[in-house]
Amino acid sequence: MTAARDPQSVVERQLDAYNAHDLDAFLATYAPEVVVHRRDGSVREGAEALGDTYRDQFAAGRCRAEISGRLVEGEWVVDHETAYGITEEPIRLLVAYRVRDGLIDQVRFLA
Repeated sequence: MTAARDPQSVVERQLDAYNAHDLDAFLATYAPEVVVHRRDGSVREGAEALGDTYRDQFAAGRCRAEISGRLVEGEWVVDHETAYGITEEPIRLLVAYRVRDGLIDQVRFLA
């Protein structure tokens, strides 16, 4: 597996794009059929829906995430993250990403 396609590198590129508010680069790390399990229990399916979710936040430049810990096992990357700009107060959570064929195809937000 090339370094650009290994799970940790893919998730790191996704984080960098998120913090730069670069929607195109952010979405380029996701599979078209990505499934996102959100903190509220809802599920989003597809990269297009993911873009709709983040478009306004990115345009406003109001979101940022810091990683305080990361675990990698096989195709899974789990980040312990603090997210800023989504609510008034920072949100601490775990985010699990599954990377297959160099793209994130599943995300689970664990609050």
